[in-house]
Amino acid sequence: MKNVPNYKKIYSDMIAMKYPEKIKVCEGYLRKEKLTVLDVVKLNKLLSNGSNHMSNKFNQRFKSYDKSVIFEILDYQKKKHLTNTELARHFELSRNTITKWKKEFL
Repeated sequence: MKNVPNYKKIYSDMIAMKYPEKIKVCEGYLRKEKLTVLDVVKLNKLLSNGSNHMSNKFNQRFKSYDKSVIFEILDYQKKKHLTNTELARHFELSRNTITKWKKEFL
């Protein structure tokens, strides 16, 4: 059995304590029964909103994606007709990562 963090609880508590002014912006995500990895990435973007570049670069190292999220990201690229560079910028990934995923999964 896989232990998965309860992201909904984590982000609900964090928003209530640190970012009460952003409750309305994040309300749609917090209404969901379960948050996906993409929801967590979007919530992070909403909450960080121009925070320190160095901390963003440091946190980038610790992101990980499972197959279902990778397929979602690649599907997003198809739907929006994005290049690898545009997709990488949107999700704050490396272009090489996108290329590797395409070779491995498509």
